Amino acid sequence: MKYGIFGDIHSNLEALEAVLEDMQGQSVTHTVCIGDIVGYNANPRECLEMVRSLGCPVVKGNHDEEASEVREVEHFNDLALASIQYSRQQLSKDQKQFLRNLPLMRPVNSFTVVHSNLHEPAHWGYVFSVMEAECSFQHQKTNICFFGHTHVPHVFIRDQKVHEFCYKKIDVQPDKKYFVNVGSVGQPRDNDWRAAYVIYDSAANTIELRRVPYDLAKAQSKIMSVGLPPRLAERLANAV
Repeated sequence: MKYGIFGDIHSNLEALEAVLEDMQGQSVTHTVCIGDIVGYNANPRECLEMVRSLGCPVVKGNHDEEASEVREVEHFNDLALASIQYSRQQLSKDQKQFLRNLPLMRPVNSFTVVHSNLHEPAHWGYVFSVMEAECSFQHQKTNICFFGHTHVPHVFIRDQKVHEFCYKKIDVQPDKKYFVNVGSVGQPRDNDWRAAYVIYDSAANTIELRRVPYDLAKAQSKIMSVGLPPRLAERLANAV
């Protein structure tokens, strides 16, 4: 089976459409979403419905959580706060309930998916370092776990100790554990504006990072037209 594993869509409909089209061209048989469907960009409602229509496993991201609640938003910068307020206005009660009910982590056949980390998934901690990855490895029961949240594709590999790498393709070894960041569909932050996702081929035991161009100008124009901060449009192109 070939799994298309994607997340951090952040309401970027143009990027999501491009990724799903690329998956078809790559003969992906199953899809899995690692969360943060909403936030930042102009189409939270449309992106959520597109993900729901896939009928695939989905876990909750921090933006999904905040957009589905009525409480005061904490620990978000001004850009994220503005986008969450916009997402809350756009989403229906049914859509918010869907997001609210998502699990924080879940097994999918032979691997695990989580948005942030495995040791404290509800606290939304970022995994940038070997030390942070080691905490998740202590709770990782499967050979592979896919995650997101940082918007930077990266892999941590544990054998006798934990190693970290940038990657394009990984040959999975059965005696090692892999904690794999799949990058971001809708707002990459690794100096490459193209949408990112991975294909996990369970038969070949490979993980491949895919980068997909999309209509960036259209996504930027939508951000401006709905009144979101211009910086969000600039950030799509800057990819930082």
